[in-house]
Amino acid sequence: QVQLAESGGGSVQAGGSLRLSCAASGYTYTSGCMGWIRQAPGKEREGVAKIYSGSGRTSYADSVKGRFTISRDNAKNTLYLQMNSLKPEDTAMYYCAASPAGVCVYNSWGQGTQVTVSS
Repeated sequence: QVQLAESGGGSVQAGGSLRLSCAASGYTYTSGCMGWIRQAPGKEREGVAKIYSGSGRTSYADSVKGRFTISRDNAKNTLYLQMNSLKPEDTAMYYCAASPAGVCVYNSWGQGTQVTVSS
């Protein structure tokens, strides 16, 4: 069973940076994908970034392109999200998610880590 644990959230001023980490246990898939999803109070869940396990190809929401970078350390089985030039609208709970092998549909989720950006 896959278990995901996020860390690295916190409070930062606009223009600052944070790096989120997601430690994945029981996840050894070489296909499928992992990603970061966020949800702000009163707003719909938004897929922020994803990385395909086999190819390493990445994709980003338009709202974070050029500011956020998703990466994965296979040796440490850890997913990262480097967030630069943070804006108040990036304030949300950020979740790490993983899909089973062969498809990019998330079925495992972490508990979330809060990111708060003040102006």
